[in-house]
Amino acid sequence: MFRPLEVFIGLRYTRAKRRNHFISFISLVSILGIAVGVTALITVISVMNGFDGELRERILGMVSHATIEGVDATVRDWPQAIERAEKNPHVVGAAPYVEGQALIQGVRSSGALVRGIEPSLEGKVSDVGAHMVSGKLDDLVEGKFGIVLGQELAQTLGVGVGDTVAVYTPTVSVTPIGALPRSKRMPVVGIFAAGMQEYDSGLALMQMHDAEVLYRLDGPTGIRLKLDDLFKAYAVARDIGRDLSSNLGGNYYRVTDWMQGHSNFFKAVAMEKKVMFLILSLIVAVAAFNLVSTLVMLVQDKQADIAILRTLGQSPRSIMGTFMVQGILVGTLGIALGVFFGVLLALNLAAIVHWIEQMFHVTFLSPDVYYISELPSDLHWSDVVWITITAFVFCALATLYPARRAAKTDPATALRYE
Repeated sequence: MFRPLEVFIGLRYTRAKRRNHFISFISLVSILGIAVGVTALITVISVMNGFDGELRERILGMVSHATIEGVDATVRDWPQAIERAEKNPHVVGAAPYVEGQALIQGVRSSGALVRGIEPSLEGKVSDVGAHMVSGKLDDLVEGKFGIVLGQELAQTLGVGVGDTVAVYTPTVSVTPIGALPRSKRMPVVGIFAAGMQEYDSGLALMQMHDAEVLYRLDGPTGIRLKLDDLFKAYAVARDIGRDLSSNLGGNYYRVTDWMQGHSNFFKAVAMEKKVMFLILSLIVAVAAFNLVSTLVMLVQDKQADIAILRTLGQSPRSIMGTFMVQGILVGTLGIALGVFFGVLLALNLAAIVHWIEQMFHVTFLSPDVYYISELPSDLHWSDVVWITITAFVFCALATLYPARRAAKTDPATALRYE
């Protein structure tokens, strides 16, 4: 015999037809319970990853990875600043910007953040050009004072492409009748829809030099950066800010990254993912501990066999290992089925949901209500590994009590009535 005795007997018990079919049924229920729990855990975590990735992509499509902003001063020599920034190996693209608050009036009024951009450089740091539903960024021509509005902002104002809006800034002009806010009438040359309410309802874009004139600035507010590793955004921007401060007139620069502006949001998503993992892990644990009842009944059914093995010299520790092998084998089978169906479901979830919607004429995520109208799924194999390990640990722990009970079986008592 080339295998350990515990493994040989445990596998033989698993393959053998039992007299008590109820034990077989409970074993099947345990396997299916573990499989369903693991499948649900993999699928839900993949969906959480999908939502996290989708939201991150939409936010970073409108927000640069990092921003270097002048403190109490503009970046006058911005072409040289961009040139020095792009020398950093982590910088993929850089673009200047002007930013300020304004009241925009069309048929109705609404406050908004007005951002002045260079259309030819904006594509290096954001994807706003890909989200245009009317017009294009190239329609923002210097001196024309055109404006591009978010879709919900345009709806709030009651305007569309070709209409004119009045933009009022917090800066004032002194006139014979007193100080009045600076204003400018501008044609709407485009509308974008980023899929995020924060930007669709509160952001307007202008040509950068026109924005400098509107806000009476002598240069852009700062430089926006796109990096090859967004998690290094702050460190890279800090180094660039120090370099600019040392080599461009000694001005001070304020550095911010994408996480500072949206840290609470992403922390909430991460916390929700952890809570979901904990809740579903408890479900897997409950399914795994069904093995306890299965093995307890099996130990009771095999009392005579255990007693004979003890009289033949098998130690209590070996008896314990025998039943742990069988419990772990049942758990492993359930985990394997769960991983198979969980991965299969996670990889094809969008297609399955689409088929259900077409078959039953229902809509789970209506585009009229939700910004994300499709159910995203992003399978991470690291999550699959952790889920598999967690489920296996639960199954192994569930075998301890029945195995210890089998090991304590008294041969004389078990064989008294045989």
